[in-house]
Amino acid sequence: MLTFERHEEILARLQEVKVVKLAELVEATGASESTIRRDLTDLEQQKKIKRVHGGASLVTRRKDEPSLLEKSTKYSEEKRRIAKEAASLVSDGDTIYIDAGSTTQAMIPHLRGKDIVAITNGLNIITDLVDANIKTYVLGGYVKSGTRAFVGSGAFQSIQSYQFDLAFLGINGVDKHTGYSTPDPEEALIKQQAIARAASTYILADHTKMGDVTFAKVADLKEASLITSDKADEMIVEQLKEQTAITVVKET
Repeated sequence: MLTFERHEEILARLQEVKVVKLAELVEATGASESTIRRDLTDLEQQKKIKRVHGGASLVTRRKDEPSLLEKSTKYSEEKRRIAKEAASLVSDGDTIYIDAGSTTQAMIPHLRGKDIVAITNGLNIITDLVDANIKTYVLGGYVKSGTRAFVGSGAFQSIQSYQFDLAFLGINGVDKHTGYSTPDPEEALIKQQAIARAASTYILADHTKMGDVTFAKVADLKEASLITSDKADEMIVEQLKEQTAITVVKET
């Protein structure tokens, strides 16, 4: 198979499944692993794909935003490990902000039994918090259909009433130059307010967010600590460590 044919095959498979493993591409093309790695490097330099741990994913447009349902079905075990680590930082007596999102939602089973107060802008998170017998306050505002997040002027005005010991935020992009970013400026604004009102902020991000830049900047890297997993690209993690504290959660 010629180089351009392999490139077409790689891109075609990514159009179908969004993320593909290196071993799958080796099997599909009949090429060696080293050849496929070179192909992925070439395609990444052409900005057609993004290298991820063990394979590649499609480059997303900066305004693209997956729905909560799409996010909740991807990398669930990785997100669970990240969420468990984040929940371990919460102590009795803390007042915490939990952002809308699938990884932040995965924290809640690990918060059960803790004497805390939680504030959230996540419609998906409210029921889980109440079921876990956690005292819960909710930001008002407009509810986005995709991410189930409260945003807009109502949410902005509501969050002004609170101060947090800890804030836990989901994110779409983590980049050494841009910092933390998300596709929606309205959601970015609420995240910015949460950071401003928290004594400490933690960004929860699976490996696919590393190196990505989306439409609306949330904050510089130094404004929050990062919790990710050992699936994240080691080179990117080392670059990010120059600007922020990072916890890399290992697979057990």
